[in-house]
Amino acid sequence: MLQELRAKTHGLVAKILLGLIVITFSFFGVESYFIGQTVDFVAKVGDREISQQDFRTRFDEFRQRQLEAANGAIDAKFFEQPAIKRRILDQLIDEQVLLVANEELGIAVPAQRLREEILKIPAFQRDGNFDAALYRARLSAQGMTPKAFDERIARDLATREIPMGVAMSTFVTDEEINSYLRLRGQLRDIRYVTLAKPELADVKVSEEEIAAFYTEHQQDFMSPEQVALDYIEVDAAKLDVNLTPDESTLKDRYEKEKSRFVTSEQRLASHILIKVAGSGGPEEQKKALEKARKIADEARAGKDFAELAKASSEDLGSRALGGDLGWLDKGMTDPAFEGALYSLEKGKISDPVLSPEGYHVIEVREIRPGKTRTFEEVRGELANDFGESERERVYNERSGRLIDLTYEDSTSLEPAAKELGLKVERTALFSRMGGTGIAENPAIVQAAFSDQVLVQGNNSDKVELGPNHLAIIRIAEHKAATAKPIEEVRADIQRRIIEERVSKQAKARADELFARLEKGESIDALATDLKLPLSEERGIGRNAVKLDAALVNAAFALPHPESAGKAPVQVVALAGDEYALLKLDHVADADPTAVDQVTRESARNTLQQNLASVAARDFIAALRASMEIKVVEDRM
Repeated sequence: MLQELRAKTHGLVAKILLGLIVITFSFFGVESYFIGQTVDFVAKVGDREISQQDFRTRFDEFRQRQLEAANGAIDAKFFEQPAIKRRILDQLIDEQVLLVANEELGIAVPAQRLREEILKIPAFQRDGNFDAALYRARLSAQGMTPKAFDERIARDLATREIPMGVAMSTFVTDEEINSYLRLRGQLRDIRYVTLAKPELADVKVSEEEIAAFYTEHQQDFMSPEQVALDYIEVDAAKLDVNLTPDESTLKDRYEKEKSRFVTSEQRLASHILIKVAGSGGPEEQKKALEKARKIADEARAGKDFAELAKASSEDLGSRALGGDLGWLDKGMTDPAFEGALYSLEKGKISDPVLSPEGYHVIEVREIRPGKTRTFEEVRGELANDFGESERERVYNERSGRLIDLTYEDSTSLEPAAKELGLKVERTALFSRMGGTGIAENPAIVQAAFSDQVLVQGNNSDKVELGPNHLAIIRIAEHKAATAKPIEEVRADIQRRIIEERVSKQAKARADELFARLEKGESIDALATDLKLPLSEERGIGRNAVKLDAALVNAAFALPHPESAGKAPVQVVALAGDEYALLKLDHVADADPTAVDQVTRESARNTLQQNLASVAARDFIAALRASMEIKVVEDRM
């Protein structure tokens, strides 16, 4: 559409820039020395660096999402897997690769697209509509400037431009749809014999077998390493804080924060955009301006502005709405556009206004004056804010002092507890899988088994348990992993030896019978010889639910029968050491002409999405191969 927004943000944007440390001093005529910049990148894409802080921020966001999705029930060791870390780093590398490609190809995110993206963010809406005051307040609360937010969203959009363009270039032919429908609706006829789990004649297990199994599988019979923790926690929700402010405090707060309660003037506007054609030269500029002037004259002469917009505007986003832009606040649009907008009276039409997008003809339909809410109107809001800020202030003081004290004396929690009037609590013993109480938290488990706490015996760094809730821990008791006595696990070993015998016997029997089928014996004769029922299923689809999934998958993995006498067979492992001998009798493709148009379009969309996804991935892979990328694994 038109405007270059200056606002935008998602999540935390915390970047630590390591600059040059300059030490200036004079010594025998030497005036200054400079310590060079620390190199801390995890990866480089050309000249673009991905810092350790960039990686850690993205990784922490991933960890938080996973923990929230699983209600915290994820082993902390999951996040330490090199493959998981590399997956996050690859996402960051792909983003940088795309941004480099955008620069080389001259791809930029239009201001109109940026504005539309911000306007539809739910966090900035009231009753389904964008609220400029809420927008500014939310940005301010996160310490974000409109410019920084704008850049963040523009970057996010930019990384989608090339993949979207590649995806949109893919297409699906009618024959591909037909092939897909034939396969998707394909039906198969099968026959199979189920081989039950065998009964062992010999279930005796010798002492020698038990001892050998115990030695060979020693790691299976270990009591896990365990720790018990001493800890101090500070939770803002449980702090004793005076939450009742006096009137003078509230009034003073009102005066200091009065700008929060000011609603700036807003204008309900419509516009008509005339873009400058071609390369934007003088002649093209002149033609666009003349067209815009003619439209402005027609609007001033009484022609309906909405109808003019629907007929002539080149802003696809607002044309169908008669040029409606909704309520606009200062700072939301291009400066030239904003200047014209706020100079107009209600019901007036502007002269053509030039912006980077073209010429705009603007109509002001309504004006909503700015207003400052009175102290009485916002007293309750101020009181709530005071309570929250006071609790946070006390929490910050208490938690900050706790961190300082436990750092100064890293060998004990007692001095800090004594000074702050806090209690040192203790957990029960727990393993790396976690425990009860505070030990249910994966962050606590990770800290407890860290080198700093477990090996060095120091107090931990702060462990965030939630918003304004932290703990400092140290080891109170440590039990190393030990092998359980053989007598304690004897019954388990006997059971496992017998199960292994059964499993081996079941597989050997299935392989032996399958070999007979491969040599040409019919499945009917085999079933008769074994005195087992021959089951038959006709017309099963890929999503058959009344049949064991292993049988369905095996049936659809087999090739088409060459002839009645050369039907493919397969041995299929089922649950509980059971097997099945399977024969595929017939394959019937679906008729693609029998489906309705809705089903056909659905199939087209499915294929289109799959092809688009593959094409986008392949294109990014090709871009990566063409660029110089350096990864430093040990910095992840």
